[in-house]
Amino acid sequence: MDVSILDLLVLGLACFRLTRLLVYDRITTFIRSPFMEEMEEIGESGQKEIYLVPKKGVIKGFFGELLSCYWCTGIWSAIGILIFYYVAPLYAVPVIMVLAVAGIGALIETFVQKIMQ
Repeated sequence: MDVSILDLLVLGLACFRLTRLLVYDRITTFIRSPFMEEMEEIGESGQKEIYLVPKKGVIKGFFGELLSCYWCTGIWSAIGILIFYYVAPLYAVPVIMVLAVAGIGALIETFVQKIMQ
């Protein structure tokens, strides 16, 4: 299994984007909601803050913990992407490229937002 630096970079960017998509993005709330519940607290500044915490239970708790942990979800995203890449490359490559390009866009946007502040 020979992986070039370019392959590793593209796969890494795809994993980064898929992980953020699953853990943070609003459009995947429907994936997280069966396993997470919202907790409201009033912060020191007096503003209402909403936290997502894993639900109780063996299965819901496990997946809730998984989806609340960027590092944990990243491992499983990487495993899924690599299996997809090696089992069905014809279908995987376009999906991986879209995720990688979106990952580059996200990194650029983060950089631009930081320098514009």
